[in-house]
Amino acid sequence: MPTGETFDSDGIRIAYDDLHPEGDGDAPPVVLVHGFASSRGENWRDREWYETLLEDGRRVIAMDCRGHGESEKPHDPAAYETDVMAADVARLLDHLGIEQADFLGYSMGGRIGTEALYRHPERFNAAVLAGIGAATREPSDAGDRIADGLLADDPDDVTDPLGKRFRVFAETADNDLEALAACARTRTAPADWDDISGVDHPVVIVAGLDDDITCDPEPLADGFSNGEAVVIDGKDHLTTVPDERFTEAVLGFLEREGL
Repeated sequence: MPTGETFDSDGIRIAYDDLHPEGDGDAPPVVLVHGFASSRGENWRDREWYETLLEDGRRVIAMDCRGHGESEKPHDPAAYETDVMAADVARLLDHLGIEQADFLGYSMGGRIGTEALYRHPERFNAAVLAGIGAATREPSDAGDRIADGLLADDPDDVTDPLGKRFRVFAETADNDLEALAACARTRTAPADWDDISGVDHPVVIVAGLDDDITCDPEPLADGFSNGEAVVIDGKDHLTTVPDERFTEAVLGFLEREGL
């Protein structure tokens, strides 16, 4: 059953939640953007991030990216260009009448946030870009490998480890595999390093030490003029979000640099 609200983002229906701390209509907003093949519920709400941020006195705005969750799911890869998905975040802020927000994104959400910071700099204050790292700097065939795994007629026939991992993960929820494949083929383009070097927002890059998808977060943090990195020992790409050290890193950063 659908939850939350929806809005029209240039012809695509985007689902979102907008929650305020009790009795605080002026709480500083933070927008949450989830990872690939996940959703706002799975990535954030079900892992107690809504509760954590609300208790910290923050307005929680969490969206389902196009192709995911309760949002519309186009099958055209062009619909998932990173600048298009970053524009969805800015349009959500427009829809809610929010001039500026802090940002928290994981994996695909971190990559979208990277793009949003240099394409819509005036809309964001400080950003946690988690589940991304040095791999963001280089072209990759990961998207095609993931898409091939998602579209295989029989999941038992998927032999590529990366394709297999994401096929299994995607099938844990009611996902549209064709939409996810279209997204995967588009989303692994490298970030623009000239643009990143011009970003002056406070940024923290957070990744698990055992994350073999993102690689080392330090080189990406060094690409920002005001970036820092946090490495979570003993965690990989799928186990970082619920770890209390990730929570502490996010809350500490927002306390120092957030609205």
